[in-house]
Amino acid sequence: MANTFPGDLAAQVRGRRGSLRLSQRDLAELAGVSERFVRFVEQGKRTVQLDSLLALLDTLGLELRVQTRTSAAARALAGPRTSGEIGVSGQTSNTESRASREPLAHGKQQNGPEARP
Repeated sequence: MANTFPGDLAAQVRGRRGSLRLSQRDLAELAGVSERFVRFVEQGKRTVQLDSLLALLDTLGLELRVQTRTSAAARALAGPRTSGEIGVSGQTSNTESRASREPLAHGKQQNGPEARP
């Protein structure tokens, strides 16, 4: 399966910038990054500086979110479950499925609606 993150991120950034009616140059100036960097993100370039990306997303009011996957590889890493074990962050809920298609948030981990700070 191909990694769709760069393309999804590019679409989110382009869409948000468009809805805010900002040019790539305007966004670059507001975020303190180069116009070239904005162009690379919007083209889905796979290698970008994380600190610059976070500044760009923050300027657009977007977040980068990290969450646990429930792919076969992730289940294999978790190991076999015994009957008494309860999964906390390895289960997929409708909320997590929807969140995986939303903008991503830096500095936060989503473990589902039951997770409290």
